[in-house]
Amino acid sequence: MMDGLKGAKLCYPELHNSSCRGLRRTRSEAVLLYMLLSSITVLTVALNLLVIISISHFRQLYTPTNLLLLSLATSDLLVGLLVMPVETVRFVESCWLLGDLMCALSYIIGFTLISASVGNMVLISIDRYVAICYPLQYPNKITRSRAEVCVCLCWACSLLYNGLILKDHLSQSDRHSSCDGECLVVINYIPGAIDLVLTFISPCSVIVTLYIRVFVVAVAQARALQSHITAVSGGSVRIIAKKSEKKAARTLGVVILVFLMAFCPYYYPSLAGQDTSNSASWWPIVSMLLYFNSCLNPLIYAFFYRWFRKAIKFIVTLKILEQDSSQANIL
Repeated sequence: MMDGLKGAKLCYPELHNSSCRGLRRTRSEAVLLYMLLSSITVLTVALNLLVIISISHFRQLYTPTNLLLLSLATSDLLVGLLVMPVETVRFVESCWLLGDLMCALSYIIGFTLISASVGNMVLISIDRYVAICYPLQYPNKITRSRAEVCVCLCWACSLLYNGLILKDHLSQSDRHSSCDGECLVVINYIPGAIDLVLTFISPCSVIVTLYIRVFVVAVAQARALQSHITAVSGGSVRIIAKKSEKKAARTLGVVILVFLMAFCPYYYPSLAGQDTSNSASWWPIVSMLLYFNSCLNPLIYAFFYRWFRKAIKFIVTLKILEQDSSQANIL
């Protein structure tokens, strides 16, 4: 793939006849990119670690909803720890320097974690739908044991599914590579179309449908509350109701917009009826955007909770180290 680059250097000079050639970035450009991408990686790890510590430490947060948030944060933390550093090297360096095995594992791990993250987002949308639309039945319908089973199934299905999609790549990691120093992955149209439906269209449809339903019910509840208030306090309640509607609409918009922005570019080849390959010039940007979603998830799904902001104060001020801090009231 890189042999025809004019002025490029050999990836492996000792393998002159079989080595790829790649254009090297200038030192200043490489340092700048490493600093930028490493900062995003550290931020991803830090934010998701805060969510994990908060939910794991404080007993008040041992709820089915927070168990789903914990699973989402775990998948996103692993993206920051295992995937983003490798993708950073892939993005900055023109040659693949980590060997065939790491080439295969990097994509299987990355896709598995992304699938688990999407599955957790679907579970969270279902949880919020039941909580808002069926509040009286919620404690019976959504229990911690059921949430644990759903989380385990989500992770198991993600691992099995991506293992099947990429099993040929794992057994013959260099079958698409034309020279040493190249990590090439090609997902053919049919598996790509299946992946498009299972990992993008179906989850996106569920998330959008359920959150729109939650928004409609939340607005209806706010207006019903407004209509039952006396004329004396009607003005202030009307303002509160409007703020509630705007907040619900803003949350809905952010969730859907971020999901589409992160996943649409990656699935464009499948939407266009093409094979998906990491050899395309736009692939590094698309993949980093896909993984950057793991940095945004804790901000979308946890940061706007009051308990999360209080938990951060406990952690930053080291009050979390005090005796019986796990019993603290942070709700």
